[in-house]
Amino acid sequence: MSGVRRHPVQRALKWVGDRVVSLVAVVVLSPVLLVLAGWVLVDAGWPIFFVQRRTGKAGREFRMLKFRSMVNDAVRVGQELGVTADPHGVVKDDPRITRSGRFLRRSSLDELPQLLNVVAGQMSLVGPRPDIPEQVAHYSEHDRRRLEVLPGITGYSQVHGRDEIEWPERIAQDIHYIDTWSLAADIRLVFQTFSTLGRDEPDPVLDTHNIERAREDG
Repeated sequence: MSGVRRHPVQRALKWVGDRVVSLVAVVVLSPVLLVLAGWVLVDAGWPIFFVQRRTGKAGREFRMLKFRSMVNDAVRVGQELGVTADPHGVVKDDPRITRSGRFLRRSSLDELPQLLNVVAGQMSLVGPRPDIPEQVAHYSEHDRRRLEVLPGITGYSQVHGRDEIEWPERIAQDIHYIDTWSLAADIRLVFQTFSTLGRDEPDPVLDTHNIERAREDG
């Protein structure tokens, strides 16, 4: 039995805590959110937010929010520029990332709007990062185990490799998180996340899984 099923009381506390903490954070951080929104608007224009369909718990789709950190229509621009064969990936010194976006990504402040996704019950503060539906469509039965829980703003993979690890290892880490889950583990991951903020942006690993998926869909 996985960790999330062994601890029903802790799961209930997590559900309530996620929403209370996120709602308080939105209120407290509202001046910061407004300043960042204004910077994105002045630097990169409209829209301020990058809104993307993602797959959450039990395969339910939702619209995930981020501050926009790349040029509009980044996938098409990347294909025209030949930036990477991975349609959803980035490369070191990616020319599609805006000036404000580079700071937002390095500081992870681009993820702050997802606090609203948590308040709405679509995400958790901690959990596997949500994939886009096109990627989930190619999940194996083993991979689909990461859909047993709400996706998170941060998670085990975010502090144990992030973009520097390949897809199979990320899946393994997410399943390890689910199997060993406890509220104390979530709290540790939150503190570990804060300790990684401001670090140098890692060199992204080319996701061959995304490339293979794109070829199959093409």
